[in-house]
Amino acid sequence: MTITCESCGMPIAAGRYCEHCVDAEGKLQPFGERFERMVAWAMRKDPDTARAAAEAKTLAYMAGMPAWREHPEVRRRMAE
Repeated sequence: MTITCESCGMPIAAGRYCEHCVDAEGKLQPFGERFERMVAWAMRKDPDTARAAAEAKTLAYMAGMPAWREHPEVRRRMAE
């Protein structure tokens, strides 16, 4: 059985979140920090992607992840 990070979907060995999604204490990073890092990753992956498109794609992805789908900021931004 493959376990995936509830924040980003990365395969992990155990737990709820991968090492990239937690802070030094092992707690899930705040939404703003995680969102910015995921947008930056998307833009590195596809350098031709405009910032607005990377943000929209990241937000849609995060809205489907267990750690974020009920988060107030995700809901607010998805309603815009």
